[in-house]
Order: sequence, then structure tokens, then C-alpha cells
Amino acid sequence: MARMPKPIETPVPSRAELVDHLVRTRIAGDVATPRDNNLAHYRKLANGDRHYWFGLELGDRWTDEQDVLAVMAERCGVVDDAAYRFGQDTIDPELTVAALDRLAARLRKAALDRQSVLLATGHPGGLLDVHRATAAALRAAGCEIVVVPQGLVADEGSVWQFADVAVLERGATLWHTHSPEPMAAILDGLAAAGRPQPDLVVADHGWAGCAAQRGLDAVGYADCNDPALFVAESEGTLQVAVPLDDHVRDPRYYDPMVAYLLDAAGLL
Repeated sequence: MARMPKPIETPVPSRAELVDHLVRTRIAGDVATPRDNNLAHYRKLANGDRHYWFGLELGDRWTDEQDVLAVMAERCGVVDDAAYRFGQDTIDPELTVAALDRLAARLRKAALDRQSVLLATGHPGGLLDVHRATAAALRAAGCEIVVVPQGLVADEGSVWQFADVAVLERGATLWHTHSPEPMAAILDGLAAAGRPQPDLVVADHGWAGCAAQRGLDAVGYADCNDPALFVAESEGTLQVAVPLDDHVRDPRYYDPMVAYLLDAAGLL
């Protein structure tokens, strides 16, 4: 029988090396998302468009788009000048790494306490392998990776797990979705089966927002045109929001970031 090749191991970068890598690959720094798109999304959140709330209940606390911009400048690193309306926008790579350090601390706690963890993504084209690698490391450290109940449906699709990561599937295709409904289906399905809710949810988009709104410990990744998770972090509903471009040209660009994260969490 032929031997299976060993997986390629990504060297753990230093903080300075990671910052440089994030900028070179446009995970942070000058990212692809244009300024006018960012501002349009901030405005829609402020105007109460639930599509941009990611399953969070923001009430009337964020009706001024300038307040949303201020949070995004503070926590994501976009340009804080409200008069700057077109052109390139930015994510501060130092804020990305600082958030990764906070996320690592929460993953370390999960591992030390052998907690149950649910991982999910609404951006499988970019972040599926980020979550998969995190799940594998947590499982190796003794965590329980929550198994999603069978037969769940949401948004005219099915909720499945691939490589321990929950995703939305339609017609043999993994879907990009901001919706909180797939996460709601999982959490309701667990409750209906008499199973406990996860100790920690690691996710993005509405998957993270829904879990946080239900009072679970939740952390997530978010792009600079997705303000809801940063607003939730500022209010203390979400524990960590990591700012990054969530769909760069090659998903392997995230590998050094994941290596840094798992090393900082003591999971390598």
C-alpha cells in the first residue's frame, strides 16, 4: 500500500512576520473592499436592515452611521474620516494580530477546560480551512467538537458538517451566507435532542452573531464591510471579532495566520 504523504506544516511566523504577510496578501492593510461599499453597509446597519445585523438584536442603539464608522475605525482600522467616501479602505494588521491574540486566549481556555466547541462558517470559499484546522487542534487537545444534528434545514438549504465545520449546503454546493438561520437551526436542534449547548462557538457572519445573541461564548472573523460583529464586540455580546478580508485570492494565504493563532493558543 502506498504511503500517504505527510501534510505540509506551515512555519509559525513571528508577530512582525505575520503583520508583513497580512499586508502582502491583502488579508489586512489595503484590502479589496472599496470604501463606498463599507459605508453603504454601515448605513444599512444603522437604518435597521436586519440582513446586516447578523442575527444580533441592536435595538435603536446604532441608528447613527457615524457611530458605526467610529467603532469600525477603532476595532477594524478603516479610515476614520467620514468625508472620505470613495477609494481604498484599510484593515489595520496590528488590530488583526491583537484580535488573534485575544482569540488564542479563548481557545487556550477551551482546551484547558476540555470544553465543547462548535465551529461554523458562512464563508466556506475563504474560511473553511481556517475553521477546520482550528477544530483539529482543539480535538487533539481534548475538546469535544460538537456534532450537528442530522436533518437540519435553513434558508432553503441543508445544514451539514464538513471536516468538523458546520456549513449551509444547497444543490451539492456550499453557500456563502450572512444569515443567522443555519446557526439557529443547529442550536434549536441540539435543544430538541436534549443535548447541551456548546461552551464555545467559533464562527463568522450570522453564525457567530446568532450564537452571541443567544448568550453563548462566541468569537468570530469579520470583514471591514461587515460591521455587526464589531458592534457586538464593542457591546460585549461577542467576545472577539477578528478583522480581516474574509475571501482573499488564495485560501492558503490564511495558513500562516492559523499557525500563529494555534501556536499562541498552545495548540501546536
